Amino acid sequence: MRYTLRQLEVFLAIAQAGNLTRAATELNMSQSAASSALKDLETQFDVLLFDRVGKRLQLSDRGKQLRPAAERLMGMADDLEQSLLNNADAGPLNIGATLSIGNYLAVQMVAEYMSLHPDAPITLDVENTEHIAERVLNFELDVGMIEGEFQHPHLDIKPWRSDELTVFCSPEHELATSDTVTDQQLMAASWILRENGSGTRQAFNRAMRGLLPEMNIALELQHTEAIKRAVQENLGVGCLSLMTLEDELQSGRLVRIQTPERDLHRRLYLILHKQKYQSAGIQAWMDLCQKWSS
Repeated sequence: MRYTLRQLEVFLAIAQAGNLTRAATELNMSQSAASSALKDLETQFDVLLFDRVGKRLQLSDRGKQLRPAAERLMGMADDLEQSLLNNADAGPLNIGATLSIGNYLAVQMVAEYMSLHPDAPITLDVENTEHIAERVLNFELDVGMIEGEFQHPHLDIKPWRSDELTVFCSPEHELATSDTVTDQQLMAASWILRENGSGTRQAFNRAMRGLLPEMNIALELQHTEAIKRAVQENLGVGCLSLMTLEDELQSGRLVRIQTPERDLHRRLYLILHKQKYQSAGIQAWMDLCQKWSS
């Protein structure tokens, strides 16, 4: 073989970091050693894997073509290493989840995964739908769990489980005593919502189609807890996933508003890179997701 796994590891680390120094630090290598490994790989095959743009290294067209195969090979090597080291049935796993899923569902799933696979390292990153999808596309995450609909030719997007948004307000709000509210009342309310780019906002916009131009979006916040707190202070009406509101609704700190004229149901999705190797860890996580699909 004219290449080594270490050379591929350096290639992939630079592709992810976009910078030789950061890649070397992540691999616990000196910058000169990482530079030599990349140079040797390019020289051996007379190929340019990166375009040099100042201090930044950007994948060349050839580098982009080779990256998925290198990712798959390194994934297989990681699986083999785990088996040799400790007979683990699952290797390292990096999961990404959007805010509602990450804070109110995925943490419980991670706890169950750790109990089933105690020797398998797992990380959970929580961001909005666009960022999770971007990181899956960049091979930084093994599996993404998202609330929004997302399309990309390199992503395998799997419907996972159903979810429901709900409109809610403070007990002191004028809508709190209404059995149901009309479209006219929805347009008259002041709204506190998630930011554009989030799956929750995408679902809200779709559910309120036809009303949006007339709606008063008073405040946009990136965090679910901040929205709930602002609504509790009676600054406006909110709309979030029902799974994020169970404690507040049960205690009476927030009140659910029925909106029969609007369909607030949606699907949650799992996303994977089509060209990523399906490691034992990924397969184990997908099995767990199937268990949590309802």
